[in-house]
Amino acid sequence: MLCRLLAVLLVLGCHCWLAQHCFAAEPILKSGDRVAIVGDSITEQKLYSKYVEAYLLACSGVPDLTVFQYGWSGERANGFADRLENDCAGFKPTVVTLCYGMNDGSYQPYNDQIGSTYEANMRRVLSGLTKIGVRTIVVGSPGAVDQNFFRPGTMMGDRPSHVAYNDNLAHLRDIGKKLADENKQPFANVHDAMVETMKKAQEALGSTYPVCGGDGFHPGPNGQLIMAYAFLKGLGVDGNIGEVTVDMKDKGTASAGHKVTDAKPASITLESTRWPFCFDGDSKSPASTRSIVPFLPFNQDLNRLTLKVTGLDTPKGVVTWGAKTKEFTKEQLAAGINLAAEFDATPFDAPFAALVDAIATKQDFETGIIKQFITEIRNDPASVKSDTEFQAALKAIVARLHARQVALGAAAREKLVPVKHTITVAQLP
Repeated sequence: MLCRLLAVLLVLGCHCWLAQHCFAAEPILKSGDRVAIVGDSITEQKLYSKYVEAYLLACSGVPDLTVFQYGWSGERANGFADRLENDCAGFKPTVVTLCYGMNDGSYQPYNDQIGSTYEANMRRVLSGLTKIGVRTIVVGSPGAVDQNFFRPGTMMGDRPSHVAYNDNLAHLRDIGKKLADENKQPFANVHDAMVETMKKAQEALGSTYPVCGGDGFHPGPNGQLIMAYAFLKGLGVDGNIGEVTVDMKDKGTASAGHKVTDAKPASITLESTRWPFCFDGDSKSPASTRSIVPFLPFNQDLNRLTLKVTGLDTPKGVVTWGAKTKEFTKEQLAAGINLAAEFDATPFDAPFAALVDAIATKQDFETGIIKQFITEIRNDPASVKSDTEFQAALKAIVARLHARQVALGAAAREKLVPVKHTITVAQLP
């Protein structure tokens, strides 16, 4: 117990293949929801979880969301089933995303025992989450292993290792979808998203470009953006960041989340509280999110900041947004261009990066308090559990840990300042 208390002090100091359930009648996410992102070491990498949280806070348009990351290295579904009631008690999630299966497949060819064990443990997870009051559970499939980097040159049974294990993971995907259907919950098809995007990316960028990580199954930022995409689709976000109109002869307009502070012919200045998702890094590096975007419909489905231009008298126009300028046809501008997709540098890049950094700090803290302290409470001996004074002290410490997590969440949300930016259009012959 002394070690545990010391640990506390240390922590305190420091398209078809992606089809989801359709819940058109009512949005999945509601104001005030508390979202838990749960999974194994791929979740504990705190990459896709960081991207999901950043999107929910900055891009979704749903107010007052809070997020807690519960990744645990090496975990299988039964591990979370055992700890969920204890570990989630302080956060009280209303929405949970699940990503298990990579370890549940046991790194061997699929067999019925693997499937039945995974199904039984996932049923325990779903039942346990329902018991503690979770309203929505996004059942995610496991991801995938890399066709070039997972145990290259080796066999698993009578097939290359990556083929055999992706087949195993596909079986677990099907079990997850069945459970989601039975429980009338959303499903996130992470596996197919990664497999299909990996094929496209490696065809274009070469076999030395890892999508599922250098070890073949722990993705870097590129593969983790695919995972974030699948889970955001499962969460039912609409992807409509905003619509802006620039009129070449009159004042322009903007939709909710984008306050017009100055408008005149051919120019509009906005203060935006709803941001587009921003990508980082080199366009060909697996260590960047930007490199995977051409092979993934992230911008089309989740990141639409649309500019329409009316009153253009010439065949072409030049749009300047922030420090970047780009040329479009009159027809493109009349139909609407997606600023988030068309511009590789945006006025939102720096504030978005600051938000992501603050989220990373918070999620690092969350891993520490769960793994170093909170989860161990369930293993206390009976003599400790019956000691009312000690239990009161433990309760106070847990409350203090959660208060610190809340403060870090508030510090992240403080980064969500209105971003002032100007769009101008010039006519071209």
